[in-house]
Amino acid sequence: MSQNQKKNKLQILLEILLTSTKLGLTSFGGPVAHLGYFKDEYIDRRKWLTDKTYADLIALCQFLPGPASSQVGISIGILRGGILGGIISFLGFTLPSVIVLVIFALLYQNFTLGDAEFIHSLKVVAAAVVLHALIGLGRKLTPDKSRLAIAIAAALIMLLYPSAWIQILVILAAGMIGLKLFQDRAESNIEPFAVNISKRTGIISLSILGASLISLPMIASAVNNSLLHLFDTFFRVGSLVFGGGHVVLPMIERELVPQGLLSADEFLAGYGMAQAVPGPLFTFSSYLGTMIDGIGGAVVATIAIFLPSFLLIIGALPFLSELRKRASFQGILMGVNASVVGILLAAFYDPVIKSSILSGSDFALGLILFALLNVWKVPAWLIVILGVVGGYILTFLGF
Repeated sequence: MSQNQKKNKLQILLEILLTSTKLGLTSFGGPVAHLGYFKDEYIDRRKWLTDKTYADLIALCQFLPGPASSQVGISIGILRGGILGGIISFLGFTLPSVIVLVIFALLYQNFTLGDAEFIHSLKVVAAAVVLHALIGLGRKLTPDKSRLAIAIAAALIMLLYPSAWIQILVILAAGMIGLKLFQDRAESNIEPFAVNISKRTGIISLSILGASLISLPMIASAVNNSLLHLFDTFFRVGSLVFGGGHVVLPMIERELVPQGLLSADEFLAGYGMAQAVPGPLFTFSSYLGTMIDGIGGAVVATIAIFLPSFLLIIGALPFLSELRKRASFQGILMGVNASVVGILLAAFYDPVIKSSILSGSDFALGLILFALLNVWKVPAWLIVILGVVGGYILTFLGF
């Protein structure tokens, strides 16, 4: 590699770090909102990917267990800067909330942030960001009546039966419908994306994941080591949970509280704190690890719960670009992408709207923020600041 190539590579990695860290500091509102922030920053502003490629990545990550928004961020980092770019993208997006939650875990009894005004304002900000992303994705992914019907059907099903497994079934059904209806609409000039990962590496990555799932429980039971037990617990959770951060709550609770590793009150206090910070909700694991085994526990739990996401993405991306060229797979993706719009629409109502728009003043603030974002193209990080300031002004005025 020449000196100029090394310099360009370093510049790309630095750009990934700065951009992902900015998102890690400002992306409030949960996984649906994160996809909105990503679209605004990575797609609309920096043009790192096309809307179509971004939608395909979202569809892929919806299929996989683990935190979908983190996986999308990792994927974008890999496409931009290789595996190292994916690691840097993950660190930038994740470390801010990890640091805050570790501090919360060490001093949690002194913190009562759950009712703070700025927390509610951030939820209103998230509503504006999600709506902006929904409109953009909807225009691209549901341009005709057939795909719009799939999106509406997916939203209706998810609103009536809000379950992680139902979501997987909805996506699978939409893919089958897409195979039937849309493969004759396949594009011949699909824009390829370069993945500096071989298929052999992808297969090895998936093999490591499978072997770890089988061997870790046996090793942990044979070796009396608290950190190894912690790694095994969080690795299994990160490998098997579909539906994102909120779904992980009951599974982790069953693994930790009945065993006396921490109390129910401590568990719920940390979960409440996790809602107050930007970045992925899976960083709740950092709080839990700290409570159980100090800073070492935080490092082990955080690595363990996110490592399956890396292995899955590295295993899947080498095959995605080639599959996208096939008419049948394009048809499946058209159906899946339409269903993703519906799933995001359902999530926009619950939990986004239900937890954020509680009064006329909330609606007014959300409307202003949405207009600034959608019409005047104010960047999402500034919307976060304006939303918090606006919330305090409305409270001061008695609204």
